[in-house]
Amino acid sequence: MGLRVPRGLFAAGRLRAAVDSAEAAGLDLLAVGDHVTFHGGQGGDGLVQAAALAVLARRARVAVSVYQLALRHPVAVARQVVDVAALAPGGLTLGVGVGGEDRREVEALGVDPATRGRRLDEALTVLRRLLTGEPVNHDGRFFTLSGVAVRPAPVRPVPIIVGGRSDAALRRAALHGDGWLGVWVSAARFAEAVRQVEAIAADAGRATPAWRHGLQVWCGFGDDPRRAAATLAAEMEGLYALPFERFARWCPAGQPEDVAEFLAPYAAAGARDVCLIAVADDPLEAVAGAAAVRELLAG
Repeated sequence: MGLRVPRGLFAAGRLRAAVDSAEAAGLDLLAVGDHVTFHGGQGGDGLVQAAALAVLARRARVAVSVYQLALRHPVAVARQVVDVAALAPGGLTLGVGVGGEDRREVEALGVDPATRGRRLDEALTVLRRLLTGEPVNHDGRFFTLSGVAVRPAPVRPVPIIVGGRSDAALRRAALHGDGWLGVWVSAARFAEAVRQVEAIAADAGRATPAWRHGLQVWCGFGDDPRRAAATLAAEMEGLYALPFERFARWCPAGQPEDVAEFLAPYAAAGARDVCLIAVADDPLEAVAGAAAVRELLAG
């Protein structure tokens, strides 16, 4: 069970307390998101924030879920990934996604929104090769490399998990990823998507990785379910500039028991890593809520 660390904790000087509390409670994954300038300038650099978590964590794995790889150059990303992985005692996981919810963010980075899927596929191919530490030659549509190496290779492999709900995302996970990361899907759809990913990989003759399929879930914690849902709605609407009703059926709110009950079918469907994007009146209350959910599911 993991927690995506609330954004406010990075600015409020409470990050160490949050990491200590999460690890003491048994959470084994600490994640961050990634956006450069999302819906009017919101965001946070995922690998920079992951580095901060890596320095503070003693055992928990650190993850970026999900990184906007299509907006960056894979050589620079490989350098950052290698360096952050070296800082993380529990290891690093890199989640990637095609992004595009805010077209202006994509354009601000000089990327044509219409090409972001193809750009991501090519960037993944290059990044995976660079993380071996071997020199890479590549002549593609978006990137050209001649004998480029990024060393040393990570001592511990960095799993790459691909997020997204489209058929293209599932195919990307099957051909380029170590697992698929679901969000805003039913438990039945999650199980079906996992089967699709593994079938596509098998049909392509890909050597089967140790699949790390996971799930991200926005949730709200509070004694009053209505208030918890309202706090969650305000956070999500402020980030995505969309009405909460678009997401509500996949976003449990209330006490830890309510969230655990919602998540149980996903665990049964094969979600190996569950990461809560938890919202509460106090960010540290979100940490405590996630820890309580972990105990309930473990029981």
